Amino acid sequence: MLVAVIVGCEIGFWVLLVAGLVARYPLRRPRLGAALLVCVPLVDLVLLAAAALDLRRGATADTTHGLAAAYLGFSVAFGHSLIRWADQRFAHRFAGGPPPVRPPRYGWARARHEWREWAKGLLGWAVACALLVAAIAFVGDAERTRALWDFARTLTVALVIWLVAFPVWETIFPRRPRR
Repeated sequence: MLVAVIVGCEIGFWVLLVAGLVARYPLRRPRLGAALLVCVPLVDLVLLAAAALDLRRGATADTTHGLAAAYLGFSVAFGHSLIRWADQRFAHRFAGGPPPVRPPRYGWARARHEWREWAKGLLGWAVACALLVAAIAFVGDAERTRALWDFARTLTVALVIWLVAFPVWETIFPRRPRR
């Protein structure tokens, strides 16, 4: 059940995003587009309510509950920049806007970019872990919530790998343009 809600929320996120941008640019209805884009975070609230309801009904927490927390956390952290990314491309394609801003490719500018993206990931991790801890406290049964602790550990390992593979690596060995 919860997997279907997660998939539905992911689809809903993209449908609202695309509908908002289509209304804003090709249909030239900026207020409708803004209203649809404002509704994008409501998808996260639906997912949060579904996960909490599932746990309230006595379900044993599993990976899908952890995935719901991760979805919410990373949506909070990356949602705004994802919408801005899509908006730049739609504006360029349909409204004669400037070309989209590309991330730096080389040197310290690239390293700073990687650190900023990792900081967003850290925020997403913090929100997801806070939701996981809240769910553990909400259920109040260590046996039923063991999977949530495991999921938090997995998120932490992924965040550390990301730290080493991108921002630290780009800081120590910055890319240089080919000659």
